[in-house]
Amino acid sequence: MAGPLHGLKVLDLSRVLAGPWAAQILADLGADVIKVERPGAGDDTRLWGPPFVTDADGTPGDAAYFLAANRNKRSLAVDLASADGQAVIRRLAAQADVVLENFKQGDLARYGLDYATLSAEHPKLIYCSITGFGQDGPHKHRPGYDFMIQGMAGFMSLTGEAGGEPLRAGVAVADLTTGMYSAIAILAALRHRDASGEGQHVDMALFDVTFGWLANQAQNYLVGGKAPGRVGNTHPNLVPYQVFPTATKPVIVAVGNDRQFAAFAAVLGHPEWAADSRFKLNRDRIANRDMLVALIIEALATQSADHWLAAIEAVGVPVGPVNDLAQAFADPQVAARGLLVEVAHPVAGRIPTVAQPMKFSKTAPEYRSAPPLIGQHSRAVLADAGFTEDEIVALESSGVVSQHP
Repeated sequence: MAGPLHGLKVLDLSRVLAGPWAAQILADLGADVIKVERPGAGDDTRLWGPPFVTDADGTPGDAAYFLAANRNKRSLAVDLASADGQAVIRRLAAQADVVLENFKQGDLARYGLDYATLSAEHPKLIYCSITGFGQDGPHKHRPGYDFMIQGMAGFMSLTGEAGGEPLRAGVAVADLTTGMYSAIAILAALRHRDASGEGQHVDMALFDVTFGWLANQAQNYLVGGKAPGRVGNTHPNLVPYQVFPTATKPVIVAVGNDRQFAAFAAVLGHPEWAADSRFKLNRDRIANRDMLVALIIEALATQSADHWLAAIEAVGVPVGPVNDLAQAFADPQVAARGLLVEVAHPVAGRIPTVAQPMKFSKTAPEYRSAPPLIGQHSRAVLADAGFTEDEIVALESSGVVSQHP
């Protein structure tokens, strides 16, 4: 069965991560996503390696970074700086449901490819812009990269050890969450269009999204009036909720309520903790955090991680290991949930990729094709859009459009 977005046409003018991530979500759900790239160079992340995939003779190809965010797309290599290239995009936009772009604020207006211009001709168009800081405000002209956004929006002030250096997350969370929110926003705009016939401009900013998902930490500040700081792997509102050493290797214990604490204490051989006025309630445990953590560390040091993982899990308390990626991929849950899928790459053969985490009972995500080579589908995309063979040849001859050999 076709994916839930089968029949949706998306013109993806974005590059790097936030925009491509949003477009890949739509593509995996069945949309026909045309990735527009610069002839020759293509998306910047094609070169963000090593590692790179290789062809049969070992020649390096695209970086793994690019492969992570561009599955199920068709690549059109076209020169947007040329008038003929801009005309190609306007012709494709006339047939698209969605245009997605992450140029700097105002850049595409120079080419007549901005929302105001395209929507005047196609009022049902959904046009999603992703920038660092949005289409207005004092920072609107500033470039925005994930790392600096994590810092500016407050995320890094919460990340790292107490008293230590502020740290970014291990993956580009500002980009990735902006991509996810953008996909949600596009779908909401499409729902509105289905009901009203109206298209609209979706204005997404990395700063807004990162600021928006500070969640309980932001609310802690708004209610408590004090900016939270870095607390390492502990939790500002729950105890015990952190990484603990054992006799062999560390484990994560995440006690979420008083009932779970009582069960945890019993497993450690200290059921009396659950009745102790210093530890009975979560607020008591927060007030006496250092004392309780020291007692837990002493108890856990008596047995191996494997022992504690089994014993604590058996009483329904959230517990788990600290896996590296090799260990995470080897977890049987990955295979059981189908989280690893292979796709046929035109140069490298079959390559593994991480599946969409969404599960549907009727309209599952599709894994039709690997991330494309630069301009791999240029001719097919133009032909599908109604360009004649003579028009395609003329665009190729002028260098406006290129097709991968």
